[in-house]
Formats: sequence, C-alpha cells, structure tokens
Amino acid sequence: MSTDPIRGRSKIDWATSRMPLLSLLRERFLEERPFADLRVAMSIHLEAKTACLAMLLRDGGAQVSVTGSNPLSTQDDIAAALTEEPEVAVYARHGVSQAEYNAHLEQTIADHPHLVLDDGGDLVSLLHKSPQPQVLGGCEETTTGVHRLRLLAAQDKLIFPMYAVNDARMKSLFDNRYGTGQSVWDGIFRSTNLLIAGKNVLVVGYGWCGRGIALRAQGLGARVTVSDVDPIHALEAWMEGFDVAPVADAVRRADLVITATGCTDAVPAEALQQAKDGIVLCNAGHFNVEVRPDVLADLASSQRTIREGVQEYVLPDGRKLYLLGEGRLVNLALGDGHPVEIMDLSFAVQALTLEHLVNASPLDPDLYPVPAYIDEQIARMKLETLGVRIDALTDAQRAYLGSS
Repeated sequence: MSTDPIRGRSKIDWATSRMPLLSLLRERFLEERPFADLRVAMSIHLEAKTACLAMLLRDGGAQVSVTGSNPLSTQDDIAAALTEEPEVAVYARHGVSQAEYNAHLEQTIADHPHLVLDDGGDLVSLLHKSPQPQVLGGCEETTTGVHRLRLLAAQDKLIFPMYAVNDARMKSLFDNRYGTGQSVWDGIFRSTNLLIAGKNVLVVGYGWCGRGIALRAQGLGARVTVSDVDPIHALEAWMEGFDVAPVADAVRRADLVITATGCTDAVPAEALQQAKDGIVLCNAGHFNVEVRPDVLADLASSQRTIREGVQEYVLPDGRKLYLLGEGRLVNLALGDGHPVEIMDLSFAVQALTLEHLVNASPLDPDLYPVPAYIDEQIARMKLETLGVRIDALTDAQRAYLGSS
C-alpha cells in the first residue's frame, strides 16, 4: 500500500470537496473554536473522509490523536498526509498485528484525551481498564460499539458519559443503510470481479446494514435470501420480497454470503461444512468473528491466497470456499468505505455531538442519545446544500398537533 503523503493529500482534497456539511461546520469552528484547549482521541477507520473529520476537530481548536479501529482499514498514504498536519498525531499503519494494533491504542490514550471518538469500542474499553480523570466523555458510531457501551451502562460500569451516535437518525438511516449497502458491494466487486446478477446471495442479519446490503443485491439482479434470529426482522424481510431461511439451509445454495450481525459465528462450522462449492464469504460486521478464518482453516485440507484479499480454503472432499479480507469489514479491508456524501452526514453528527458534550459537561456517566435537534439541524443543512425546499407547519397546525 502506498505511503506517499502527496497521494494521500489528493484523496483528502477530493473528499473535502464533496463534504459540504463539514465545510460549513469548519467555517463556524474556525471562528468559535469550540474545542479550544481540549485533546481529542479518535479510534477510527483511517482513510480520506476520517482525515477530514480529524482536521475539522483540529480547526475547532482541538489537539487530535488518531489511531485505527481495524488492522486492515488504515490507508497508509492518508496516514502519511495526516501526520504532516499541525496539532494532529497519528498512530496507525495498514496490516498491523494485534499486538501493534493494541500498542497504537495505548499511544493514543497516552496523549491524555478529554474527548473520545470511538468506532467499535476498543478505545473506550482501554480507557476503562486504565482510567484517566480528565476524560469528559465521547461518542460511538457503530452498532457493535454501542452494544458494548450498553452492557457497561447496564452494569453501572461506565465511568464517563458517552453518546450513541450510531442510533442517531441521521446516522443509522443513512450511513448504515445506504452507506453499507453501497460500500460492501464496492469491496466485493474490487476483490472478486464477479457478476452478481443471477447469483444466490445470502445476507445474514437484517438490521439497517443488512437491509442496505440486501436492497443493493436485489437491485443488482441477485436472488436474495435473508437469515435473522429476530422474528420481527425476518418477517420484515419476507414482506419486503426476500426469501427467509436458516443459515444452515440457505448456505447450501448460496453463491455469496455477507454477514452483518455484530455477533460471533454468524456462519458456524456446521453450516460451512454444508456450503456450496465455490461459495464466496465476506463480513460487514465490525469484528472478524462472524465468518471466522480459524474455523475455515480447521475445516480445510489446504489454503492459499488466490487473489489479493481472497483466501481459498479447500475442503477434504475438494469443495473450495473463498473468504474476502480475512473476514474483516469487506468495505474497508478491500474498499474505501462508505461514500463520501454519506460520511459527510455521519461526521457532522459526530462533530456536533462532541460540541454538545463539551457545552453540556459535566454529565453523569451514562449512555446518552444524540439530541434530536442535532439530527434536525444536519438534515436541514443537507437539504439546503442540495437546493431542496420543504414545507413548515403553520401556527394552526402546530396548535392542532399540540391539542389533546
């Protein structure tokens, strides 16, 4: 992977030109400096769009420390370019070992952050093992990370306030559905060069991410089956026109499997043993536990890298199974992540939520929802940049809705 900072800077410039919300916030942040004298620690998929967020927070007055949130999602040219930015420290490299990944997290919190911006929960988890009194709180943008925070909050173990950015309407309705829906297929196309039309695609997990993936698969001409343990999600999938079946049944005819559950063993060993010859497996969940490389290795009599990012596992009976991106997030391990315009929305939520946290501090340790006014403000800003006008309630309508 390129480590050329000039190439990285060009990518950042391209992203900046397509992120009008961050540009609008930058104008205000440069004037108001809402993060003056504060240090921000970020654990995030380090690519061009996240570099734009880091620089936005810096322009708001913060000293920013950035590390990766996945060993394969850091783009080295972006990291090199970001290293040259004033008031930004970078501790990340593509393809690090687990020990190196952990060391980068440690380096990030060694800068003693006041605010935490996390993606998956690893940074917050580390700060709970090594508490730092100056931490005011932070925000988390993934389903997996929010789940980890909910467990801490339920056990009264959360030691500083956190905001569930993942649950904000301007994040989950757009980033998870449209962002994941497009970027997962981008990673698959780049790594496989396969036709999707006519193929049997199994989507495991029908949350907002799974919905986006299934919808795009349908649009590409695939025959789509959904598996989910939640009966309500399964019924939704059925009524939206998808076949619904258990993983063990669906995998027998699937050409391509995409997991988006946030849980381990979404495609367990028993199902993999029934898989169709030539099946392609990939994951859109945060950790590489949904389709596990170690399980595939145990089942296989041999394995090899057959294309960049594609591992072939040959079973004793000769069937071949293919895993993309070592089972890590396929849209980031083998692609550029979500589209620029989608991350403009999500990162506007992040920035405004951190600003809200600073203004609201001190807060009790708890998991908080993103205030509704932030969602509405971002939606109105986005509509304005698109030149889209909408109606407003009249006084009479407001009075009617407010009456009992």
